[in-house]
Amino acid sequence: MNFGNLLHWALVFLVVALVAALFGFGGLAGTAMEGARILFWVALILLLVSLIFGYSRRGR
Repeated sequence: MNFGNLLHWALVFLVVALVAALFGFGGLAGTAMEGARILFWVALILLLVSLIFGYSRRGR
């Protein structure tokens, strides 16, 4: 899995949220911010799982 794509989309949602908040679209900004937050945490969890399995396979 390519974690760079997840982080890219998280940053895109963050930028959309900031621009929407700047123009006063609170609902859209909140939704985009939640999307960015979810994608960030999913990428972080998948990175940690990948690191754990990578270290466990390296020991063999």
